[in-house]
Amino acid sequence: MQFKKILVTGVNGQVGHALQQAFAKHAIDIVALDRAQLDLTDISAIRLVMQKIQPDLIINPAAYTAVDKAESELDLAYAINATAPQVLAEEAAKLNARMIHFSTDYVYAGNKLSAYLESDPTQPLSVYGKSKLAGEDAIRATGVPHLIFRTSWVYGAYGKNFMNTILRLAAERDELRIVADQFGAPTSSNSIAQAVLAVIAAWQHQTGTYHLVNFGETSWHGFASAIVEEYAKLKLAPPLKASTQHMHAITTQDYPTPAVRPANSRLNCEKLQQDFGVRLPDWREALIAELQLLQVQH
Repeated sequence: MQFKKILVTGVNGQVGHALQQAFAKHAIDIVALDRAQLDLTDISAIRLVMQKIQPDLIINPAAYTAVDKAESELDLAYAINATAPQVLAEEAAKLNARMIHFSTDYVYAGNKLSAYLESDPTQPLSVYGKSKLAGEDAIRATGVPHLIFRTSWVYGAYGKNFMNTILRLAAERDELRIVADQFGAPTSSNSIAQAVLAVIAAWQHQTGTYHLVNFGETSWHGFASAIVEEYAKLKLAPPLKASTQHMHAITTQDYPTPAVRPANSRLNCEKLQQDFGVRLPDWREALIAELQLLQVQH
């Protein structure tokens, strides 16, 4: 389906930045807004921007993502993750536009033994997860044609994320201790952006919620070890002090955090493949691509 005017929020965030880059490479013109141009805590400002721009598709990767901080900043988390998506969806409905929104594995309790299906019951354990679920529900309630993509463990060469944190720590320290009893699929921001481009091209009348993550699974410890290993293979600079032998596996109990994380964040993506013919690459393949991008940036 062809869209004449696409509005993308949060373009200084990981996914927003990747979307902006991907659209530019495909010569697709978008209206890209950052926090300064669109304050998602200001309802009237959101409505004014939407009425002024009048997009026929809005893509909303903007979110409050400070998972632990959200436990003490509940109002702010809900303002950005629940109220703002509702207002965007309401305005999109008035314009007969469509909406793409990003949600999270944190809407699940993480106690299922296999990968989660979109139809499985939600039971968020944290304020962040609850605020993201509230945003999903608010979008659905407006009746706007929409796609909600639940993704997990998002990272990339750009921005603050697990990969860049591990590389920084591994350059500073000889040994690292990483949680090994939480499982999911690390998902690169560029994999998400490429998938969104493919979905938009194939989008007809589908509406609803889809899982969108890189293929495969690992633990945070497995992910951290792969980051260090692949970085070393690519001979990137600066060299790291910590090697894979110095990545020590610990339990969730060994590393207490204000917000409870799901132990199982694995998401089944068969519905996305069936409805749109889209399948994201293996997480390790995506990781190598992000590390190579890091090399280019440096």
